[in-house]
Amino acid sequence: MAQKNPLLQTFEHAPFSKIKTEHFKPAIEEAIRLAKNEIEEIVSSSEAPSFSNTIEALEFAGSQLDRITSIFFNLNSAETNDEIQELAQEISPVLTDFKNDIIQNADLFERVKKVYDQKGELELTVEQNTLLDKKYKMFTRNGANLNDEDKKQLRDLDKKLAALSLSFGENVLAETNRYELHITDEKDLEGLPKGARSAAKMLAKEKNKEGWIFNLHYPSYLPFMKYAKNRSLRKEMAIAFGAKGFHNDQYDNRENVLQIVKLRHQKAKLLGYPTYAHFKLEERMAETPEKVNSFMQELLEKAKPAAKEEFVELEKFAIELEGIDRLQKWDAAYFGEKLKQKLFDLDDEQLKPYFEINNVIHGVFAVSERLYGLKFKEVFDVDTYHPEVKTYEVSDENGKEIALFYADFHPRQGKRGGAWMTSYKSQYFKDEKNERPHISIVCNFTKPTEDEPSLLTFNEVTTLFHEFGHALHGMLANTIYPSISGTNVFWDFVELPSQVLENWCYEKEALELFARHYETGEIIPDELVKKIKESATFHEGMATLRQLSFGMLDMSWHSIDPSEIENVKEHEEKAFAPTRLFPEVEENCMSTSFAHIFQGGYAAGYYSYKWAEVLDADAFEHFSEKGIFDRETAQKFRDTILSQGGTEHPLTLYKRFRGKEAAPEALLRRAGLLPKKS
Repeated sequence: MAQKNPLLQTFEHAPFSKIKTEHFKPAIEEAIRLAKNEIEEIVSSSEAPSFSNTIEALEFAGSQLDRITSIFFNLNSAETNDEIQELAQEISPVLTDFKNDIIQNADLFERVKKVYDQKGELELTVEQNTLLDKKYKMFTRNGANLNDEDKKQLRDLDKKLAALSLSFGENVLAETNRYELHITDEKDLEGLPKGARSAAKMLAKEKNKEGWIFNLHYPSYLPFMKYAKNRSLRKEMAIAFGAKGFHNDQYDNRENVLQIVKLRHQKAKLLGYPTYAHFKLEERMAETPEKVNSFMQELLEKAKPAAKEEFVELEKFAIELEGIDRLQKWDAAYFGEKLKQKLFDLDDEQLKPYFEINNVIHGVFAVSERLYGLKFKEVFDVDTYHPEVKTYEVSDENGKEIALFYADFHPRQGKRGGAWMTSYKSQYFKDEKNERPHISIVCNFTKPTEDEPSLLTFNEVTTLFHEFGHALHGMLANTIYPSISGTNVFWDFVELPSQVLENWCYEKEALELFARHYETGEIIPDELVKKIKESATFHEGMATLRQLSFGMLDMSWHSIDPSEIENVKEHEEKAFAPTRLFPEVEENCMSTSFAHIFQGGYAAGYYSYKWAEVLDADAFEHFSEKGIFDRETAQKFRDTILSQGGTEHPLTLYKRFRGKEAAPEALLRRAGLLPKKS
């Protein structure tokens, strides 16, 4: 079996073209068997437990399984189908069982505990100390100290949660894919730019239909909401987008939401925590729900007055412009864009010709080269899972290998929405070799059409820089152990490298490296750069309120006992009350498609976007003080943050870079909610 299964061979790069769906299950079963043997070797060792024969051995046990499952679950996000989704439902509980077998292995925990108890006597490095803490907590935070009956209950809870999370995500994807707005009357396209029309025409053609088709994938949905003059169609699209998982049919996610939050709470209580948020935040910079809520409340108090003023101004503008009765959610992007054009004489259509996707890719590479001396060479002999995926060899100034980089930019039927960074191979040091990482970013950007190449909106440009910031965190990793390498850091620290890189998108010195008109080659004019900078804080109060509303909704689900909640919509409305500006839409429910917290890893962690914004605004002020391409500052950021992964507490790492803790003032200044530094 192993001879025919490409996943069980030794491979440097994921052998995508050789993998068939039927290879995954036997490969995972075999890898689990091998991992169990490795665990048994640790447990049955006649030698006294030591850091080397127990902690390090445990760290590298199951490495083959990790690589196989990373390929499988990345495909389930980026190139899935019914077969892969069914297999995911089958495989997830098996992997959960295996994880629980390790965590609840009393003999293994006894060896780990013996090493942990000698911690003060062992001469460990900082990284080794961190790994020892991490392994010990892996057991204690997952029930190692529970009695047998409670361990069994915990195992059942984890299996149910894994299955529910998968179902939630499958429902959201199904809902996203099944809706389309089919337009046959060209009058209904009024206001839409040429690129959006061409993409909709191409989508209709792919489906063998006349006219134009718009769907709920962001490159189609967002331009429609921003530019379509037909208000009733904007309303239809907005309601369809906001009602994903809220249709009282086979894709309804309300029961999944209630089950997930209740099971998470049961798990936390079983482990001795008041709520799931207390459990999760123990391993975060924020530490407690109280600190998170206090942090969000402070930002809310600063942002709400500005947000209310912005809302009143926007509603007044909309009434004057088109005589609407009241500003609704489906009006926000449309009238916001028109007001932005009026105030700054700027819109996305002016900017898009300067952001052809290949130029932007070159730009993020050029910025990385100026900062960190990295070189990127596109290669064509690395296997990929889809023809659209590009691959690059990344090296340093001396030609030394740094990483392999995959990039997948456009929406497809089998790809979930949004943008994310992931990896196919972690960086680590073993057998005197520094194994370099294989990093990927996956996005859903505007596709090229028959008339023009892929021209990105400015928001898509910042998204690409954001995800590439995560990628740099992975690529520049330089640690010993894979589980604390790269982006394996506290959740509210992981967004710092991504969000800080977005700042370069607003700087003339960076934009001149890549923002060239796709037809004329003209560098973006200073006037447009100035407008980008000036408009950066446009409606920042409303944008801050929106982000805080998501964080507050997340905490409302996870920082209480949810056992009495029966109505998802009612609970959500209460959570949104402090941040509400627009009238509530009865047909919509955010929670039923809030994949970040019910499918991804952001449960009790959505606040971390704002938390990391405080860090990134403070960090970028430091870059700005010496020049945005100052190599000394960049090297310091690389040495103290990007290369260190989770080797030390993030506050320690940040203070080493900045010389102090970050305070919200830098963020509030940048957002225009406080006076800027003179």
